[in-house]
Amino acid sequence: MQAYCMKCRTKREMKDAKSIRMKNGKPATQGSCPVCGTKMFRIGKS
Repeated sequence: MQAYCMKCRTKREMKDAKSIRMKNGKPATQGSCPVCGTKMFRIGKS
């Protein structure tokens, strides 16, 4: 799944993506950038 990396400032394919639930109950996907290692986050169905 693609997400926007804040450090690289580009959309990249997420590494180690996993589905999570936010505190308000909405679904999201969390992973890391394959280039710089920064956490990536995407809100919505995964």
